[in-house]
Amino acid sequence: MKLIPALLLAALAAPTPQIRYFRYQRPVQLPPAASAQVCAVIDGATFAHASPGLADLRLFRDNNEFPYLIHQAHPNPASPQTVALLNSGTRAGHTVFDAAMPGGSYSDLDLVVTGRDFIATVTVYGGQRANAVNTRIGAFTIFDLSGQKLGRSTVLHLPQSNFVFLHFDVDGPLAPAQFQRIAYRGSAAEPPRYLDVAQQVHLRQNGRNTVSTFTLPANVPVDRVVFAPPAAPVNFSRDVEIVVAAPPAPSGDPARQFAPASWNGNILRIHRVEASHRLDEEQLAIDVPFAVFSFPSHWTITVDNGDDAPIAFTAVTLQMVERDLCFEAAPSASYQLYYGDPALSAPRYDYAAWSSAGISGAAATLGPEKANPAWQPRPDTRPFTEKHPLLLWIALLVVVALLAWIANRSSKRIAQPR
Repeated sequence: MKLIPALLLAALAAPTPQIRYFRYQRPVQLPPAASAQVCAVIDGATFAHASPGLADLRLFRDNNEFPYLIHQAHPNPASPQTVALLNSGTRAGHTVFDAAMPGGSYSDLDLVVTGRDFIATVTVYGGQRANAVNTRIGAFTIFDLSGQKLGRSTVLHLPQSNFVFLHFDVDGPLAPAQFQRIAYRGSAAEPPRYLDVAQQVHLRQNGRNTVSTFTLPANVPVDRVVFAPPAAPVNFSRDVEIVVAAPPAPSGDPARQFAPASWNGNILRIHRVEASHRLDEEQLAIDVPFAVFSFPSHWTITVDNGDDAPIAFTAVTLQMVERDLCFEAAPSASYQLYYGDPALSAPRYDYAAWSSAGISGAAATLGPEKANPAWQPRPDTRPFTEKHPLLLWIALLVVVALLAWIANRSSKRIAQPR
């Protein structure tokens, strides 16, 4: 029973959204005759000036707070899963094995294969029962051209599938023991769309390396790095290192420094005929996990060219998954988006429980960002001791000195002979 009063006090103490305390505002422009759900794309500028995770984002209709939700199509909706191989063996000179797939939809399957310098064709069949795996899904080429410095690909790009059982027939120089398992992610219910966050077109050479650098404001998410190569060379494979560092702390205090974060990846493009196999593979984007930083971040992206001629990339682009602001619109109403009040926490609206975000929604747009002309700083409601901690320390030192003086006088009186 004591919890209820405590929650009520916390609710009363929590700051409430008021237009005068938001630093920034943007008009929301509705499509013609909008009378249902609309969604507007949130760009990087909003992230840069809002609180982390857009916690202080508030939508107002005719100067009253209005419910919304932020919709995002996740590129990787689940953690990677692994599937054990069953019934591995050989048949008619081919390596064969089976797999029982968990429920759900999937597309790209990564065969975990040992060995180097190989090309093989993998034909995949599917079925809903173990004794009826007879639907041919397709034939796919896997390869390792490390000896030619052209990289490796063991991913089978299946069409969207939900077969419970799969059968694999491998035509190539790979033994059953070289196939370890299958790794995959469940397919997203909705393919993600990406927005450019920053782009670099003037790359520099540092010895054998091609380097591009970016500086981003705090709180701006980055979900992948995309490379745009020129027409030549047609075939290449390059290792890439991505390093993200924070600027030095103004005070120089080592405790406030952040260790750099780094990721490694590989980009490749293969379009050639090798040993009677047609190879067509492009991997020109590198996913960046959990890359949202609460401080301005400096990005260094390094392409290792080895002993090959550097690739004159036309652009290197940082991208984020599109986030949409969705709400139920009325055609005659006026909507404004406000943000820039760090005292606020993320709102909780019932709208998220029953809306159809991601399924339907006309396209609205956010107008240009402007400073809120009515902005004023929130009043400082902290206790006096928190506002002026130095005065508290001075008072404590005075009290300690006074006590020491009193103790010293008392000791002298006791020490005097009677």
